[in-house]
Amino acid sequence: MPEEKQSATEGLERRNHELSVLNATARELNRSVRLDEALEFTLSQVAELLELETGWIWLLDEPSGEPYLAATRNLPPGLASDPRRMDGSSYCYCLDTYRRGDLDGAANVNVLACSRLADLVGGTGGLRYHASIPLYAGPKKLGVMNLASPGWRSLSGEELRLLYTIGDLLAIAIERSRLFDRSAHLGMMEERNRLAREIHDTIAQTLSATVLQLESAEALLEEDPCSPRAREALGRALSLTRQNLQEARRSVQDLRAAPLEGRPLAQALRVLVDRWEEESGVAARLKTVNGASPLPPRVEVALYRICQEALSNVARHARADRATVRLTVTPERALLSVEDDGVGFDPCRIPEGHYGITGMRERAASVGGTLEIESASGRGTTVRAGVPLKEG
Repeated sequence: MPEEKQSATEGLERRNHELSVLNATARELNRSVRLDEALEFTLSQVAELLELETGWIWLLDEPSGEPYLAATRNLPPGLASDPRRMDGSSYCYCLDTYRRGDLDGAANVNVLACSRLADLVGGTGGLRYHASIPLYAGPKKLGVMNLASPGWRSLSGEELRLLYTIGDLLAIAIERSRLFDRSAHLGMMEERNRLAREIHDTIAQTLSATVLQLESAEALLEEDPCSPRAREALGRALSLTRQNLQEARRSVQDLRAAPLEGRPLAQALRVLVDRWEEESGVAARLKTVNGASPLPPRVEVALYRICQEALSNVARHARADRATVRLTVTPERALLSVEDDGVGFDPCRIPEGHYGITGMRERAASVGGTLEIESASGRGTTVRAGVPLKEG
C-alpha cells in the first residue's frame, strides 16, 4: 500500500539520519581532547537530532563531587541573565535524584519538571520540563545532560536509546579529556620542580657565596676601622644580599608548593580570605557561584594572584572595615571581584611607584582577560577581573 510504503521509507530515512548523527558524534568525541568542545558539540548534535533547542550539562567535580555547570545551549533569559540560578550548589531536583542513584540505567533518560524554572514568572521561554540523561563511566557518576524545548513531546523508545548511547559516548570523552588534563598537570609539576632546582643551584648558591664574601670583608674591616664609609657600604650590601637570598628561597618555595596545589580556585581563595582576615583585622567574606567548576591552571593562578594583590592593597591603603571577594564561573567566563568599603581613590591618578595595579592588569591580560577598577574618594574600591573561557 502506498501509505505503508511511504511510512516505511520515512522511517528508514529517519533511522539513517539518526545513525549519521551518531557516527558524526562518535568521530568528533573521539577526536577532541578539549572537554568544552566535546560538551558543546554533543549538545548541538542532540538538539539538531531531536529538535530540543535548549540544553545544559552538569558535571561532578572530581576532588569534591560537587556539581558545576559545564556547558549550555540557548538558555532562556531567566537562567542566562542570572548565573546564581545555574549554580551547582543550589537545589536541583534532577541533580539530587541523580546523585542518589535514582536515574540509574538506560531505562531512564527521565522527563522531569525543572526546579530551577519553577518559580520564574517570566523569562522561561516556555520551558518547564526537560529530559535528564545520566552520564556514567562504569559505576562512577560523571554528571547529567538536560535537554528541553517549549513544545515538549514524549520521546520514543528509539530516541531514548539513542540518547543513552550518546550519553555513553560523551562519558568516554569526558574521562579521556580528564586523563589528558591530568597528564598535562603532571608535566607542569615536573617543569616547576625543574625550575625550582635550577634557581636553587644558581641564584641561591651565588647569593650564599656573596654573603660569605661580604661577611669576610666585614670581619677584615673590624681590624682596620679607618674606613667607616666602606663599612657602611658593605653593611648595606650585606643587608640587601640577605634580603635577596630570602626572596630567592621564597620563590623556590612558591614553585615547589603553589597555593593552588591540589585545590580548586574557590577552595584556595577561601584559605586566602580567611588568612587575610586574621592578619589584617578587616572583616572579609567570600561568595562563589559555580565555584566547583574547574578552570585552566593559568587562569586559576592569574585570578588567585589578582585577588592576593587586591586584598594586599586593601590592607595597606583602604582603611576599610569590610572586604568582599566574589567568584562567578559560567561556561563562557570567569569573573572575580574584590570590593571594600574604604576611603577610595581616583583610579586615573595613581602615584608613581605603585606597581600593584599594573601587575594585576598584566596578569589578567596574560590569560586573555581584562581588569577594571571602580573607585572614588570616600566610596570604597572594587577591582573586577574577567577572563573568557572560550576561544574566539
